[in-house]
Parts: sequence; C-alpha cells; structure tokens
Amino acid sequence: MISSTFKALADPTRRKILKLLKEQDMRAGEIADNFNISKPSISHHLNILKQARLVLDERKGQFIYYSLNMTVFQEILGWFSGIIDRKDW
Repeated sequence: MISSTFKALADPTRRKILKLLKEQDMRAGEIADNFNISKPSISHHLNILKQARLVLDERKGQFIYYSLNMTVFQEILGWFSGIIDRKDW
C-alpha cells in the first residue's frame, strides 16, 4: 500500500489534483479545467490516485465527484511517525 501511495504522490500533476480536492470535492471536468493537459490524461491520473486509495469517487446523478480519502493520509502519517519514533534512535 505504501509503495503505490508514494508512486502516486511522486507526480506533480497528481499532487496538484490532491491540493484541489483538499479545498472541495470536484468532478473530473472541473479538475481538468485547472490543467493544460487532455481530459484522458486527467482521467489516467485520477485512476492512479484511486488505485492508491488517495481519492474516492462517488456518482451523483450523471456526474462522478472525486474527494480525498483522509484515512489513507492518516495511515501515511502513522507510517512516518513509526519511522521517526525517537525511542528507536
């Protein structure tokens, strides 16, 4: 899980998508409006973020809304906390 998460976070486009979703849930088209790349490329990035469980998607009517999966971010922070635990030094 951690390796797919870091792979997803390594790309600057995906990090920008996460920053956008931090502010509000968005549709793919709304996300794409913030980039100068094709909508299929945005879809590819969203799929990688979904596979890493960093992003959730929910259908509302004819639209799919994307949101941050805060559970995974909490797991990452816990992982980092375990690495920097001072008693291991």
